[in-house]
Amino acid sequence: MEQLKKRILKEGKIRGTNEILKVDSFLNHQMDVAFLDELGAAFKARFADCQVDRILTIEASGIAIACSAAKAFGNPPVVFAKKNKTKNIAGDVYISQVESFTQGKRPYNIFVSKDFLHPGEKVLIIDDFLANGSALHALIEIVHQAGSEVAGAGVVVEKAFQPGGSLLRNEGVRVEALARIQSMSEETGVVFCD
Repeated sequence: MEQLKKRILKEGKIRGTNEILKVDSFLNHQMDVAFLDELGAAFKARFADCQVDRILTIEASGIAIACSAAKAFGNPPVVFAKKNKTKNIAGDVYISQVESFTQGKRPYNIFVSKDFLHPGEKVLIIDDFLANGSALHALIEIVHQAGSEVAGAGVVVEKAFQPGGSLLRNEGVRVEALARIQSMSEETGVVFCD
């Protein structure tokens, strides 16, 4: 998606060599809602051949993107995995573990109420970034626990120089990234694949 690449080049900030790409001016801190709708439409175009009964993401950065994608898909329910089991999650839950790249690989559990994922549903997973793939693996595990089927995984930005995308594709998961980064550093900037 060319507009996304232009925004990354213009507004993105790299921290460290091949580590953190901050796109918080338009994607995951301050959000450009009209642009999020464009991202949602791009996901719809990429997954137009898929049945999507439900969209699953993880809090917090994936929620707005998933909601925009849902609008493009005709408003299926959006479910987000919570990072903390709070008192307002009543009853049984699906649980999986994430090792977050941006949080120093500190593992944490994610939770989804069993009320919101059902056997036989086709679930599209949406997230902002794909690096090592831990978050997507955890979400896929939750979909499988529910007896649902993964329709695919859509990510806004894939760091193709990290193993997550290749690992998931090798496992048979359909992964669609709107922008794939080949390399990045503070000195050289962002270099895109393709």
